[in-house]
Amino acid sequence: MSASEQVTPEAQTRLNLAEQRGLRLGIGIRTSIAAAAFVWYVGAALLFPGADLRLATTVALLLFTAVGVTHLCLIGTRFDRAWMKYTVYMLDGLTICALFALVPISRADDVPQIIAFRAYGIYFLFPLLAMACLSLSWRLVLWTGTVCVVGWWAAFAWVSTQMDRTLSWADIPSAATRADYETVFLSIDFIGRGNRIEETAMLFFAAIALSVSVYRARAVFFAQVAADIDRRREKAARERVSDLLGKYVPEEIAHKLIADDAPMRPQRATGTALVMDIAGFTRFSAAHDPSEVIAKLDAFLADAARAVSDKGGIVISYLGDGFLVTFNAPVAVKSHATAAVQAATALVPVARAQAFDIRVGIATGTLVTGIIGSDSRQSFTVYGDAVNLAARLEGKCKELGVQILMDDQTRASAKGAVDIVACGDLRVDGIETPVQAFGLSGVSVV
Repeated sequence: MSASEQVTPEAQTRLNLAEQRGLRLGIGIRTSIAAAAFVWYVGAALLFPGADLRLATTVALLLFTAVGVTHLCLIGTRFDRAWMKYTVYMLDGLTICALFALVPISRADDVPQIIAFRAYGIYFLFPLLAMACLSLSWRLVLWTGTVCVVGWWAAFAWVSTQMDRTLSWADIPSAATRADYETVFLSIDFIGRGNRIEETAMLFFAAIALSVSVYRARAVFFAQVAADIDRRREKAARERVSDLLGKYVPEEIAHKLIADDAPMRPQRATGTALVMDIAGFTRFSAAHDPSEVIAKLDAFLADAARAVSDKGGIVISYLGDGFLVTFNAPVAVKSHATAAVQAATALVPVARAQAFDIRVGIATGTLVTGIIGSDSRQSFTVYGDAVNLAARLEGKCKELGVQILMDDQTRASAKGAVDIVACGDLRVDGIETPVQAFGLSGVSVV
């Protein structure tokens, strides 16, 4: 294999299979033609008593067929060898050339065999080149062309040396008349050496062109296989990275990181933040075995994450026994405030199924999302006043004895979608003016 064909084992395996199919097709066509020629040749002699049946031609056609059938049976088996195809095509080319040299064109002794070259011609060898191309082996094509040219010249030389007298184009005078051409060109001794040069040159040039074409086809094949392998490897790598990232960052964020060549740039958008925490989790963890606590917490958080994801929320981070969720940042969510309130409502029965009570704070405002950290360690985060306010409201739930609190901006955006009740003005750390807080009617007190 040449340096340009140093490819993966998978690509080479694919090519080997393609070569076997092509070789089988070429040998099958060649064998079918030989068998048909044998049947026609022998049948014509039987049907027409006057037909001339030559033993050499009959044996040659029979051998052609037998060799083809044998090779077809061996292709792709453990008995197959690389040299077999070269041998078969060599035998085919040399046999055709030998027929021109050895099978008499006429039973008359005074008719030279050179007439076979003039009456039929080298075009009998071109189908061999075409069938060699089916094997996708440029070496086989070039080998077949070379063998045919050598065999043709050997047959021509043999026939020429058997003649007592030969004429060629050089025997025509420079100022030749019609009579000169008739004397030389139409003579039965005219061997046309120049014609043999031209026809073998055309055959060899065709072999070179076809071998180059096959070589380029192989290169395209290797390139396509390599591209296919690269795509599958990249897809597999992306899936592995996605699975890995999905354990540490939100799945939607992981997909964005994998899809984009560059890290995600900071984005600013109006969205809604939701902070959830389990009420009384410290007492629960102190009263139970650590393994039981972790198992129960994992089960709850998994169900809770699915509940908010169903509403379009993205779990940005887990906060001990709770989490931070954003809506409309960085992935767009229509009616994000309503979606957040509906997600909070859905979390209540999820928590009760695990015998937990939860506290949820919701706030709407500007959210900034993006990658932070050093070159060696980075993480995806979200920040903004809405995140801080949602965390403060979650803390106020215990003070007011409610499970869900939201700010006025969330209430205004979600108005009409849920039943909201006012919970009064609250003093919140970090905010000078009182914050209007609202809860949900029908949601039980902690």
